[in-house]
Amino acid sequence: MVTIRREAQGVMLIMLLILIACLNIGLMVAVPVWQTQIQREKEEELIFRGKQYVEAIRLYQLKHPGQFPNSLEILLKERFLRRPFKDPMTEEGEWDLILAISGPATQKGMIQRVMIAPPEALKSIVNPQIIGVVSRSKKKSIKIYNNQDTYDQWLFYYGQDPQKMPEIVRWGQKNKP
Repeated sequence: MVTIRREAQGVMLIMLLILIACLNIGLMVAVPVWQTQIQREKEEELIFRGKQYVEAIRLYQLKHPGQFPNSLEILLKERFLRRPFKDPMTEEGEWDLILAISGPATQKGMIQRVMIAPPEALKSIVNPQIIGVVSRSKKKSIKIYNNQDTYDQWLFYYGQDPQKMPEIVRWGQKNKP
């Protein structure tokens, strides 16, 4: 009888090891799928939040024709935005801002050139005109949005033509001759 119990315990131990191995294999398959699903959900949230800023700027334009906000706080203060939305693709949740570039930047009402600057740069810009937001994340996306595959190229701005990407000037970048 003692030998039967030991044999049964040995079989149970082997079955337990097989079960643990199967669970590990299942987790090795499931974790990347979960990570991909989480990234897809964040991408959808990024699009939603970016469009919320665009809509807030559109409403600001309706109330103040010909003007753009010079800070995101104005959109909150004047109730064009319900709450400040964080960038879901970065840990700190900070957006870079898309600014209108004055001068021959528009043709037939379409924006041809934009400047991307961090919010801290607004203090050193004379009369900043915020037209949208963009993620700071340089990570490659799963989804292709407006023919772009990195989050820092997913622009959300008022007057955007999805078929025509504007020339992007980054804050602190030297102009090309």
